[in-house]
Amino acid sequence: MMSGRIELTIGDGIGRIVLARPEKHNAITDDMRRELRRACLEIDDNPDIRVATITGAGDRAFSAGSDLNGLADIADIWAFRNRVEYAAVVRDIRKPVIAGLKGWVLGGGMEMAIAADIRIAGRSAKIGGPEVTRGWVGGGGASQMLPRLVGYGQAMRMLLTGDPVDAETALRIGLVEELVDDAAVVPRVEELAARIASFSPTAVQSTKAAVRAALSTPLEAGIRYENEIHVICMADKDRLEGIKAFQEKRDGKF
Repeated sequence: MMSGRIELTIGDGIGRIVLARPEKHNAITDDMRRELRRACLEIDDNPDIRVATITGAGDRAFSAGSDLNGLADIADIWAFRNRVEYAAVVRDIRKPVIAGLKGWVLGGGMEMAIAADIRIAGRSAKIGGPEVTRGWVGGGGASQMLPRLVGYGQAMRMLLTGDPVDAETALRIGLVEELVDDAAVVPRVEELAARIASFSPTAVQSTKAAVRAALSTPLEAGIRYENEIHVICMADKDRLEGIKAFQEKRDGKF
């Protein structure tokens, strides 16, 4: 458990981050940026954590993004340029990240969500990037990650109008992977996290590394990179347990 408005709990191989400022739609303050970075570093550094989840406290929002009151007075633009970019620290986690989305998922909240690897949305989710309506472009990856998820046209429609999409539209265009009732969001996130956490950490993290490389690597280079990671996995002891489990017709114990 961390102090402040970012909560981190650890158990059963899962690091659970909760954005805990529900009275303000889990809007992110400067203190929360720093706390979130510490939580993400702990997830990467702690060998007991195999999978991360991120959800918002309450039922009204995953996160409405940055607290705009904190952006009103930027005294030092260079310091702002070097700020903790909270979506980036989520995106940089080496282990799989599953986001559970309910209510408003806006601005930096959307950027955190698309920084995750799998998104489970409740039916109340409304996802959007309204920055253009306020006079700026998002700085947490929306213009780069959103087209990779939903295609150029859908990304431009969302980012140029600032209009959010509802959960069913988000599922249809590929912005989220699953749509469930709001009450089922956290249980489904936990179910997926527990299943992935039961697999070989080497295989799981290698899979994420290979797929993430595909976002920015030419095909031939990506295939070569995948083969090198495959070789690393084959040198790991978990390979022998996987083969033994197959031969004995049981689940692997990693």
